[in-house]
Amino acid sequence: MAPQRFHEQFGQTQRSMPDVPLAMGPDDSAEFFYEKGVVLARDGEEARLVEDAVRAHFTEADDLTPDHVRRAGPETNRGGATRIQVGDPGHGDHRGDLSVAHALRALRPHEQRAGRRLVSRNHVVSLAVNACPGDEPAPVPLSQGANPAPDGAAYDAATAVGVLVIDTGLTHDYRAAPLLAHTAGDGQVRERDEHGVLQQYVGHGTFIAALVAAVAPNTDVTVRGALDDAGAVLESDFGRLLSEAVERDGWPDVISLSAGTSNGRADGLLGLDAFMRELRSQRTLLVAAAGNNASAAPFWPAAYAGLSEYADCVLSVGALRGDGEFGACFTNHGPWVRAYAPGERLVSVLTGFGAPMPYVYQHSTYDACRYGFRYACTCQSPRHTGALSEGRDGDGKADQVMFDGYAHWSGTSFATPVAAGMVAARMTAHRERDPRAAGRRLLDTAAYAEVRGAHVTALRPPTWRPVPVVLPESPA
Repeated sequence: MAPQRFHEQFGQTQRSMPDVPLAMGPDDSAEFFYEKGVVLARDGEEARLVEDAVRAHFTEADDLTPDHVRRAGPETNRGGATRIQVGDPGHGDHRGDLSVAHALRALRPHEQRAGRRLVSRNHVVSLAVNACPGDEPAPVPLSQGANPAPDGAAYDAATAVGVLVIDTGLTHDYRAAPLLAHTAGDGQVRERDEHGVLQQYVGHGTFIAALVAAVAPNTDVTVRGALDDAGAVLESDFGRLLSEAVERDGWPDVISLSAGTSNGRADGLLGLDAFMRELRSQRTLLVAAAGNNASAAPFWPAAYAGLSEYADCVLSVGALRGDGEFGACFTNHGPWVRAYAPGERLVSVLTGFGAPMPYVYQHSTYDACRYGFRYACTCQSPRHTGALSEGRDGDGKADQVMFDGYAHWSGTSFATPVAAGMVAARMTAHRERDPRAAGRRLLDTAAYAEVRGAHVTALRPPTWRPVPVVLPESPA
């Protein structure tokens, strides 16, 4: 049986949130994760309206009970969204939640009158983007060097561009990498399991920070580890964590964000509403990953780039395959994706500089591309067997590797910091102080690639080296 990465990652995420029962959605399909028995509403009057409307609807229905309808947290919080319990989170299994579905239905008349959304599921926002990682890291000899290679430009503290990375924290040995000389931030929480093995997504934030620094050496990179637990967090917490990060460090020139979720809608994430409105009033450019589900469905917060009111402050980034000419098999796509950057088999800093670090693969590779592409993509290569694909404990069949500094890794997660670095590099090269203007001019002068038959904007750093793509032999 082929691996089931979405379901495998669901189990991994649920284990990282043992006190938060999760479901797959929407309803009868599996496109995202969300909290069972809970919905979100904006703080204040709207939260009270939602609570009252759900309780009234449940009281009138024969098969629903209003007993569980109550606030599930403080009435106001830094993220601007209130959790409202609408059902028993322990009831049923992970295949959807009827109480949440009925609560959303109860608010439809109110939303039609208000002309906007008033309630939503409490989605899980994940570094795996769409709960499916592009692939997992593979060791690379230090002698091979980073790709993109370090730009070679000088660092100047007086003019350095500020880049904030919201991700996992920095690994314990990140300072051993010269690329990260001007990087600071949070340490990685729980790098290893009880057997001393590197945990899933550890090194993700370090890898990203080094990509930014390679493309744009004149940067001060700050990494905040808001997504240390299996790379996942509830939407209700995500807005708060973003707000706290910019409150702590100040609004930077650029935010590099390689996390998000789809939600089956075209109007954003309610839990990010307060943060996104504040972003509009700042000068910061949010550079966000488009997701790894090979889908045209909006993926948030990257898809805010497709909304007119946010087009100037959000740059959504998809991934090009190794040769940079076409889209990677896994990349999301569509008119809301503003640009594509190399995102397949990039080489950057991971961990293991002082002593090699073991890693056990979590997801098995496939016999063929899971999205129907014919080139030797990351679905298939390099081949390995993963613990989650073989069962929770892996039955001793999972493959293990050792990291001693560098790795190659793929995903829109990594195309994103490449694009963020190119914006920062342009700011330095042209002495521009407005990151949004720099982003617009970068796109105006960019080259092109082909994704799903469409010509798209391609951002390829000068020091990036294309990776040969293996295509199937033509029939004789």
